[in-house]
Amino acid sequence: MGDVSLRLWLDKFERLVNVFECLHIFRQIAELVHVAHSQGIVVYNVRPSYFVMSSFNYVSFIESVICSNAGSKTLEEIVETKTPTPTPNHDMHQQICLGGEDFVPIKNSTGMLDSSCMLSSVVFSKLASSIGDTEEHKMKNKRKVEEVTEKKQPFPTKQVLQMEVSWYTSPEEVAGATSSLASDVYRLGVLLFELFCPLNSREEKDITMSNLRQRVFPPQLLLKWPKEASFCLLLLHPEPNSRPTIVELLESEFLNEPRDDMEKGEAAVELREKIDDQELLLEFLSLIQQKKREATEKLQHTISFLCSDIEQVMKQKVVFKEIVGSGLGSNDCSTSGFPSFKIVDNDMDSTSLGTRKRVRLDLCVDDTKGFNSNTDDVQESDETILSKSPRVLKYLKKLESSYFLARGKSSYSSRELVVQQSPITIDDGQSNVMTEKSCFNKVALTEQLKGTKSHWKNPFIENLCKYLSFSKLEVKANLKQGDLLQSSNLVCSLSFDRDADFFAIAGINKKLKVFEYDTTINKNRDIHYPIVEMVSRSTLSSTCWNTYIKSQIASSNFEGVVQLWDVTRGQVQCEMREHEKRIWSIDFSSADPTLLASGSDDGSVKLWNINQGVSVATIKTKANVCCVQFPLDFARFLAYGSADHRIYYYDLRNLKVPLCTLVGHNKTVSYIKFVDNMSIISASTDNTLKLWDLTMCASRVIDSPIQTFTSHINVKNFVGLSVSDGYIATGSETNEVFIYHKAFPMPALSFKFCSNDPLSGNEVDDSTQFITSVCWRGQSSTLLAANSIGNVKVLEMT
Repeated sequence: MGDVSLRLWLDKFERLVNVFECLHIFRQIAELVHVAHSQGIVVYNVRPSYFVMSSFNYVSFIESVICSNAGSKTLEEIVETKTPTPTPNHDMHQQICLGGEDFVPIKNSTGMLDSSCMLSSVVFSKLASSIGDTEEHKMKNKRKVEEVTEKKQPFPTKQVLQMEVSWYTSPEEVAGATSSLASDVYRLGVLLFELFCPLNSREEKDITMSNLRQRVFPPQLLLKWPKEASFCLLLLHPEPNSRPTIVELLESEFLNEPRDDMEKGEAAVELREKIDDQELLLEFLSLIQQKKREATEKLQHTISFLCSDIEQVMKQKVVFKEIVGSGLGSNDCSTSGFPSFKIVDNDMDSTSLGTRKRVRLDLCVDDTKGFNSNTDDVQESDETILSKSPRVLKYLKKLESSYFLARGKSSYSSRELVVQQSPITIDDGQSNVMTEKSCFNKVALTEQLKGTKSHWKNPFIENLCKYLSFSKLEVKANLKQGDLLQSSNLVCSLSFDRDADFFAIAGINKKLKVFEYDTTINKNRDIHYPIVEMVSRSTLSSTCWNTYIKSQIASSNFEGVVQLWDVTRGQVQCEMREHEKRIWSIDFSSADPTLLASGSDDGSVKLWNINQGVSVATIKTKANVCCVQFPLDFARFLAYGSADHRIYYYDLRNLKVPLCTLVGHNKTVSYIKFVDNMSIISASTDNTLKLWDLTMCASRVIDSPIQTFTSHINVKNFVGLSVSDGYIATGSETNEVFIYHKAFPMPALSFKFCSNDPLSGNEVDDSTQFITSVCWRGQSSTLLAANSIGNVKVLEMT
């Protein structure tokens, strides 16, 4: 934070000598040397370049020592264990200096390489690296550092450091004798000389420091600082035995002579420390205050739009209550309100694929009590509805995050309410159609709703309602089928036909079986027989029904053959054999039912015209293609997932380059499905599902999915993927089916398959089993799921 090398401080241009300051620095270094000498350790590097100073002239040593009699202890370790507790600033400074991770090698006077700790100032780091770094490719940087240093300092850094070794080498070391404790005292004498004798040019410094070995001092030093010069001469005595010991040095009259200016200086330093402490505390408190103010502003903003949302919801609730109240008939309804009603799920009829509606029973309006539209009503409603849902409590934090994310993205505009023309059933169950004697005048109610303007629209509410609409997955039927003569009944593909009347099962047993849905859910059936069973020569990997020709289904197999089957006849209509390896996936275009796509291990995607029986285009890739998919309403676009961890989205009018590439998975992309025309959900063996928004593709690459789902386990197998009305179904290698909603990262529902013990008949959990395929029944709440032993279940969200 203000640390500077003592060498740079000494060579500062036109440095003024302050007696207190110089003696304060000298005493600190002498005390550090004393700690080492008390353990019989020669410090060696008592040189300015091995010390750094803080803003208050606190000195810290930044180099290891050569040990003589104390094992492998370093000066830092000795100082830590032997010296008195330093002041807080000093302690903090030592932690900064000695706690680094970078090490810069610097040779000592004997040519040995010492390990240097991190230099605590940027300047000194550059200085040290210019000495130790000898790599050729960094020579230019070294020259730049030297040029900058020379401009700022009168003494070129590199040359001074090289000369420093000779200046601080004692006479006995020059003669070849071993370094001793007295050698460190000599170096202290040189340091004391530099402290009291500032020099302003390189030439003057070279001459003066060379004369110092002969104990020749500049006249100005002798005249201005006679006591200091005399003490220097004592420390620089050529005979080691004539020099004082470090203890004698510290106890000398020179260092312990009372000086008024020293006491004033110490008081000034102490005062500066207190001021600095207060400034530091003030800066810290100001920073905290700023952060808290920002948090407060953000919280106030959040509360403001929450209040706005609550107000808008309450207004809408009042309007709807008034509309409902005005539609009550006095002759047909009880005085306490009107009969409870429910919205019929259109999906219960296989010929109708409308959207699902939540079932709300016992809705009652009491005219005598009126309606209280304050926030307490909202809070009470929250306690009675949301608090009863375990998922809300379990995932409250994630729901909150999703709400704020959706709230930030949502746009609020004046829109008319869309009235769903769904049949309404009176609670007595006698009729599914509104009659003239119903409690509502349907025409009047519809007109009144159409006249109501909604000034607030939040997609989060719709998504939350869908997320909470169902509480569990129930088994509607177990498909009792299987081949006793087959060693494996693993199901690779499940698919429903155009009207969701029939579904096909295909897999390792090389058979394509078609079942009637209504017969399958008949609980009186002991065993289920397919209405048709077709045999292939190879394992079937994928199936897809034609969206226009009800009786036509396509399949792909491990031999690389695409087959078109006529279900009514149970025969192959056409075989297309252009792939060289196994085909993983096929898909019919909904917009053009004559167009079929297939993806293969041979690294190609082929587009087929089923009327011609040949491919009409090919997309070549460098990796295996694991899945292909057309958008819901477009025939000229295609997406496919690859073993190179990417999804490619093509405009089929230009097959040279993809229109967009989706990057984010870490392993093979096993499935892709279009949630809508501009949204794709992808599955991968990296344990994730990812939701992508194709409208975000501005530079042909999307690397940020809008949602990631991670609660299931999928690391090596293909476990299935299916999408319906925002609900995403996938399998797991834990033999579970997971249901997500596209708006939330946590699962909405899950269901675990259990196998039956052949002896006891009880359900057992087999860790080797996993889900292999899932398929929604159109846009309904019904789901087909199969696992690795061929166990197929019809599941329904309830």
